[in-house]
Amino acid sequence: MDSVAFLEGLAAQMNAHPDRYEVLGDCDLVLGVVVQRPDGQAFRARITFEGIACLDVCEAEAGDEALADCWLEGPLDAWSAMVDDIVEHGRATGRHTLNSLTLMGESIRLRGQDVMGIDKFSRFNQSLQEFFDGAAARSVRAVG
Repeated sequence: MDSVAFLEGLAAQMNAHPDRYEVLGDCDLVLGVVVQRPDGQAFRARITFEGIACLDVCEAEAGDEALADCWLEGPLDAWSAMVDDIVEHGRATGRHTLNSLTLMGESIRLRGQDVMGIDKFSRFNQSLQEFFDGAAARSVRAVG
């Protein structure tokens, strides 16, 4: 979960299956991801969505998450638990969905510089969940 290659695998799954996203509508968002590793270092990435496609995944420097519309920040074990749940069930379930994780705010927090950016997370939540549910694909798990 803490690599560009893993996120690129999710992007490839999204772009290979536009039918899953057509019903959800367009998603125009730059999402930041901050994964706190056990060694105290953090992996940061920006993911750019436009329409029903993921246009870009890139590693980001410290502080660059503030350039995104909003970002999700949490420890590697919380991200890994979500991915493990997705792999086990084919999609995130219960308290492992992005919505549950961010609403509780105990493990993965939703952050942003302004209310409009944070609102985009809620607006595009189902598309984002579908994106991360792509981790169920065998090709993505091989990279993660």
